Amino acid sequence: MIRTATIKDAEIIAKFNYLMALETENILLNKEILNQGVREILSDSEKGIYFVYEKENQVVGQLMITREWSDWRNGYFAWIQSVYVDQDYRNQNVFRSLFMHVKEMVDENPEYCGLRLYVEKSNQRAQDVYIKLGMVESDYLMYEYEKSTSDN
Repeated sequence: MIRTATIKDAEIIAKFNYLMALETENILLNKEILNQGVREILSDSEKGIYFVYEKENQVVGQLMITREWSDWRNGYFAWIQSVYVDQDYRNQNVFRSLFMHVKEMVDENPEYCGLRLYVEKSNQRAQDVYIKLGMVESDYLMYEYEKSTSDN
């Protein structure tokens, strides 16, 4: 079952985000900042929305979407982020179900013009999954500036 996450899901979402960063990028996130960030988004849907996949009343997968306005297309892109599926539930269509849920939401809502996501360059497994779901590699490269803080 897929549902919109609530503040009651904050602990498991933060845990999954921590595991995802460790597994995909070998990064140890600051748990205090992570917990605050998860609680913030779960308390303000303008920042984004988490969807969770439940099996036997247990959250086993998640993804978050944020919105980016495109003036070129006069619509929002839904950005898929914070994807994680518990290792015991991988290869059971958990992510596919979450993806299709969001894709249907985008297809049915005229405010949206498409879906986007970013993926670690070396994560070929994830890239293969996205291609199988009908996504194509973008012509854009992503650059970033991350403000340093004393908390990191």
